[in-house]
Amino acid sequence: MMRETFFQHINSEVLCEIIAQTKKSLCYAAPGIQKIPAAEIVALSKNLGPELISVFLDIDENVLRMGYGTLEAINLLRDSGITIQHISGLRNGLIVSDDIGFSYTPTALFLEKEQTEAPILNAMRLMPDQINEAMARLSPASKAIALAQAQTDEEIRHIQELVTEIQPEKLNVKNLEEIQQNLIAAPPVKFDIARQVRVFQPHFQYVELSLTGAAIQRNKLNLPRSIQKIGMDKELEGRLKTTFDLLDKNGSASSKDLEKELKEIRDNFTPSLGKNHGRVILKKSLSRFEERIAELRTKIEDHQKSLAGHLEEELEKSKEMIVNYYLPIVQKNIPDHLYGTYGDNPTEENIKKWLTRELNKTFPTAESLVQKIQLDVNYKDVTFDTLNREDFLGSIQKAYPDEDWEKTYKEFRAAGESK
Repeated sequence: MMRETFFQHINSEVLCEIIAQTKKSLCYAAPGIQKIPAAEIVALSKNLGPELISVFLDIDENVLRMGYGTLEAINLLRDSGITIQHISGLRNGLIVSDDIGFSYTPTALFLEKEQTEAPILNAMRLMPDQINEAMARLSPASKAIALAQAQTDEEIRHIQELVTEIQPEKLNVKNLEEIQQNLIAAPPVKFDIARQVRVFQPHFQYVELSLTGAAIQRNKLNLPRSIQKIGMDKELEGRLKTTFDLLDKNGSASSKDLEKELKEIRDNFTPSLGKNHGRVILKKSLSRFEERIAELRTKIEDHQKSLAGHLEEELEKSKEMIVNYYLPIVQKNIPDHLYGTYGDNPTEENIKKWLTRELNKTFPTAESLVQKIQLDVNYKDVTFDTLNREDFLGSIQKAYPDEDWEKTYKEFRAAGESK
């Protein structure tokens, strides 16, 4: 450990070196603690005594899910008789071994692995006065240790004058047990997997586009059985189904222009990676993509308003066509229901009313058809499983040949390394 260097790198291995060199007292304050340094603290306590070791942690479920430490490490300390005090919201790291101290940024393994081969500068060496001040302001217990180790009367007076800013709480065992149960019920994501997924997340995501209910001209109507069976052979009754195109396929209700525009958006912004992957979009293209989607939504709304004005009229025409088609058929094969309703001689008007009434039971309204028109855009983030498929890299390279996916994929592999 280079004591003279001001900017330094601290990870679990370096923490172990610092802890192992301790002769008088140790203060460890951080959001959490990993198993390796916890085991080193346990070993130190057997020689030094647990009363000269101060450990401050943020005993919080989110801290553990972020990978600042493990529940196993906390229990290891507790089982060894080492007192753990709770400081809510603690995110900085402080380690003081005798007269050596460092302030550092702990690594959240959910975000990145602990660096070993290419150390990053995440720590600053503290001067003696800074060590005393940090210990005095951290807690009454650490202030007492700083006073006990002061070398001069002036140093003692200075430490005594410093106000303790934090009042750590005693570890809440019940809270710790609840956290343990929550982590068992919903285990944290494996940190190496989470890091790998985040390598690709800034670049693209999956997207599904669907326009439903717009093809009103394709709607078919199942004619009521009460009408279909009139004049039908008994052997065919129940087996022959009769449907009717609700609207003229080439009429004004056609959604061909909307569907064509949606296809263009799909083709231009969301290439397919194949049936095993679906469609993706580059995140740097999202703003322009969403502009096009907003424009299409406006056109859909205009289409709905236009339809509402004349669709009811077209539906009535379709209904009239069916009535006129079946009128002579019913006149030749009057069902008993009409005799029971109108007597022995149902008129043409009677038959039309009955046919219309039966059709009304199955005919949709213009409003219901218009309201069904909906454009859905669903985004999905990449997952570890999809990224690990053998054809993934080739598929994404084919979809976006000018992007440097090899570099991103190397980062993906590196992020999966342990720690």
